[in-house]
Amino acid sequence: MNNYSKERIRIGVLAFYLLQGLCFASWASRIPDIKDYLGVSDTRIWGLILFLIPVGKFAAIPLAGYTVSKFGSRIMVQISIIGYGTALFLIGLSANIYILGASLVLFGIFWNLTDISLNTQGIGIEKLFGRTIMASFHGTWSLAACFGALIGFVMINLHIFQTYHFTAVLIFMLIVWLINRKYLQDDTITESKENIEEVPRGEKEKKFRMPEMVLLQLGLIGLFALIVESAMFDWGGLYFESIVHAPPTLQIGFLVFMVMMTTGRFLTNFAYNRFGKKITIQIAGSFIFAGMFIAGLFPSVIPCSIGFMLVGLGISCIVPTIYSVVGEKSKTKTSIALTILSTISFIGSLIAPLLIGYISHLKDMKYAYMVIGVVGALIVVMTTFTNAMSPEKK
Repeated sequence: MNNYSKERIRIGVLAFYLLQGLCFASWASRIPDIKDYLGVSDTRIWGLILFLIPVGKFAAIPLAGYTVSKFGSRIMVQISIIGYGTALFLIGLSANIYILGASLVLFGIFWNLTDISLNTQGIGIEKLFGRTIMASFHGTWSLAACFGALIGFVMINLHIFQTYHFTAVLIFMLIVWLINRKYLQDDTITESKENIEEVPRGEKEKKFRMPEMVLLQLGLIGLFALIVESAMFDWGGLYFESIVHAPPTLQIGFLVFMVMMTTGRFLTNFAYNRFGKKITIQIAGSFIFAGMFIAGLFPSVIPCSIGFMLVGLGISCIVPTIYSVVGEKSKTKTSIALTILSTISFIGSLIAPLLIGYISHLKDMKYAYMVIGVVGALIVVMTTFTNAMSPEKK
């Protein structure tokens, strides 16, 4: 552990989750501004532009699995987080949709590289502590994203151009990176050898082996979760602008969503202890269903804010829970398991921008949001009938 205390190591890793959340929210909070600046009025076109982020994430999947396995999460976290901030900076410089599109592909690539490498690091630290602490990592991400959303809200109302906003974020990221990079751990220190699946000798030469069923089941839940997250992250600000018709001072949809998402992540461990992981996810899916329908049926500031808060509270626990279950139940090497999980889940990121853009063009974005609400119900159903989320034996 390089003579650092476990708590200081944990804080160092938390700093990188903070940077990831801040970088993401800086982009998400300025989406309406960037859309207006580039003069994109057709929701189908904008949906295709946003689709380039999951294209980049898809391209990064094999790259992430290879690089994290070969070089380790400690090195890849450092590389990927700087790439993520640099891609954000390039988004701020985009003068047309073509430059923006290329920047979003890079943003998606480094987003996924950061996700897999950082969560590999997080699961390793969780094993180091010998107890569930993944929710605190994701809670820090959400807290930083909430703070990033607040900064974005202030920047919008102060009419500060996104280029200056994103430049300041990149500088801050570089400073925190320099201070905390030494606390990241080698995977050999934290990876539990007993948890790595031994491949039978007769199967070692096979080019393809089916992933564990637990990873397939969790990946499908993750797919549904990413559809909801994409709907809120990429379209939440636009919903308040184009459907609610809120003035800039009341365009708080993304902000209240992030506040409740942050709150929910810090309450996740309490929910585990009170209800267990399975019931927690079932409750979460119900909140998503209710929140999306409230926002769709009552498109004004107060009910939409309540709806967005319910969705934020619901989605808050799903991703950290499935990552934690991977650490508990999967016998596959952590970096490979997360790559498999990401491969399946990312399809949700592909579906959301095209689905919402198309429905919004044909009908209205409020109908698209109600369709996404059905996905919350699917999370409840999938969690109910999968053994991956079965209660832990005591």
